[in-house]
Amino acid sequence: MAARNHRPWARERRLWWLLWSGCPGIGSGRLQTLDRAFVSLAAAWRAPWEALARLPGWHAGLEEPLTSYRCRWGVEDPLPAWSRHCGGGVGVLLPGDASWPSAMKQLARPPLALYWKGRGTLWASLQSSQAVAVVGTRRASDHGLLMARRLGAVLAEAGWPVVSGLAEGIDGAVHRGCLEQGGVPVGVLGTPLDRVYPRHHASLQAQVGTQGLLVSELPPGCRVQAGHFASRNRLQVALAAALVVVECPERSGALLSAELAWKHELPIWVVPADAGKTSAIGSNRLLVQGATPLLTPADLIASIGKGPLKSASRTSASTPLASCRALGSATSMESKRQALLGALGSGSNLDQLSLDLGWSGQDITAGLLELELAGLVLAQPGLRWRLR
Repeated sequence: MAARNHRPWARERRLWWLLWSGCPGIGSGRLQTLDRAFVSLAAAWRAPWEALARLPGWHAGLEEPLTSYRCRWGVEDPLPAWSRHCGGGVGVLLPGDASWPSAMKQLARPPLALYWKGRGTLWASLQSSQAVAVVGTRRASDHGLLMARRLGAVLAEAGWPVVSGLAEGIDGAVHRGCLEQGGVPVGVLGTPLDRVYPRHHASLQAQVGTQGLLVSELPPGCRVQAGHFASRNRLQVALAAALVVVECPERSGALLSAELAWKHELPIWVVPADAGKTSAIGSNRLLVQGATPLLTPADLIASIGKGPLKSASRTSASTPLASCRALGSATSMESKRQALLGALGSGSNLDQLSLDLGWSGQDITAGLLELELAGLVLAQPGLRWRLR
């Protein structure tokens, strides 16, 4: 479904999918069943409850919340009201989009949508899990906080998007280190994008949304529940090629991330800590189970190499943007920049740009990121870009 040549969903289909995904009790399994059972999601919306009740996995307990939800938006023509509700400058990535992260399909409970703010160009890397996730406890030791901050800085310098949860402690430290080094942090939230938790992270969350990317599976205005914070761990792992656990106790969401990483055969590094510290019992135990000890951030880069945001700067005769950087030619660089701006026109996606320019996807991603950072282009829903 997430293949590169998959045709993007039409706007109306996207809206129907989003409308259904906001219904209480409707998860990925039920929505997919609904999508297969009816000629369209619009037809399903107008179907009587008796028809829905016959579907596998549907039960009588869904009737009341579904009826209330349909009445709220209108049974006959809900899309106009829902379209206004979905506005507000938030991007949405859906399972039918070409840049939908492929690892999401492997999750036992894949998200119905990913709402995002920030640098949409980063989805080109996240689609193939080209990022490093760093997790740990909210009540970290000074050593854990220092290591997390250094990890964020070193990963940023090496060109890796840095995924974490914007929580207190290790998450906040790794995001700050990444920002200080001019990197691109990816904050996966346990709240909708219009909420901040903890509240004193308002400035940090705003910085991550400006310099990197904020991601949530929860639609704007959604009521926050305690389980949402644990659920986001699976998204962090699905966006990453490797996981680093800095420090965590025996009961920690970081261990849920590690368990999922083991299941999907992601490499796991753990920062060894004082065996006497309660805050590190869980992470130290991961070392006994076979995780790789991480003594310095440099050791991680020596193992995984440079990240996708750094690789575009390598010298290669086959990559136009990389070649012009290697030659140090300002004129050539400007010509490539103008060519990309010209190809964008009123809007285009990565596949079309690659066809029009004959460049590699890596070069186009690097060029778009530069233009986004310069404020010259704007990412749109469905991973299209247009001139500002």
